[in-house]
This record gives sequence, C-alpha cells and structure tokens, in this order.
Amino acid sequence: MLEVLMVGAVVGGGLVAGVLFAVALSVVPALAALPVDRYVVTHRLLGRNWDPTMPLIVLTTLAVNVVLALLVDGRTSAVLFGLAAVFLLGVSGVSHLCNVPINRRVRAVDPDRMPSDWRDPRIVWRRWHLLRTWLAGVAAAATAAAVVLAG
Repeated sequence: MLEVLMVGAVVGGGLVAGVLFAVALSVVPALAALPVDRYVVTHRLLGRNWDPTMPLIVLTTLAVNVVLALLVDGRTSAVLFGLAAVFLLGVSGVSHLCNVPINRRVRAVDPDRMPSDWRDPRIVWRRWHLLRTWLAGVAAAATAAAVVLAG
C-alpha cells in the first residue's frame, strides 16, 4: 500500500509542478503580450477547466504526502513527505488567497466595456504564480527524495 501511495505522491507532485511550470514558461508571457481586452477573454477561456481540476490534484497530493509522513519508516523520509505536504499547502494557499481572487476580478470585467479605473493584474498575478510554481517544484523534489530514501 505504501508503494501505491508513493507513486501517487510522485505523480501528483509532478503534475502540479509541471502544469504550473508550463503556465509560467508559456502561458504567462503569452497573456502579457495581449492587449487588455483580449487578455480578459483569453484568461476566461484558459481558466474554465482549471479551477475544478488543479485544487483537487493539489489537495489530494497534499493528503497523500501527509499519510506517507505518518506511515513511512525512516525519519528522513517522513520529514521530507511532511515538508512536501507543507509546500503543497503553500501552493494551495497562494492559489486560493492570491491568484483566485485576481481571477475572479478578471472574469467579472466586460472586455468590451473596460472600466477606465481598471488596474491590470497581470504583473501581480505573475508574481504569485511564480511563488506557487517554486513551492510546487520544491514539494515535488521533497517527495522524490523521500521516495528514494524510503526505498
């Protein structure tokens, strides 16, 4: 059973880090290059299937890492699984407290009637996204190290 959980933790952590890295590498620069009205439309399109999927993967992977931290033999592996869970909690926190509120504000804007006082959130959104990408990468590395040391 532990081996199945370890595979799940590695796959989940890799998915989270990989998706966030791909967004940072390709999607964020593409969005930055768009005029504001097209950015709003594109942002809406990109986020449609994101919100229900990524939180589920992040939180499930976090839970699997917690279970592994409690069940695995070896203090170092347990600590690394625990650290991975903490970093994934950071990913979730940054997402829910920082990126998601910005996403909601962008979705609420009519791209054909942009308010004159609307503040473009792309730079701030990018900063928060890079933080959660870094957190996800560290979580994936901690999980992989824990699996290797547990083996």
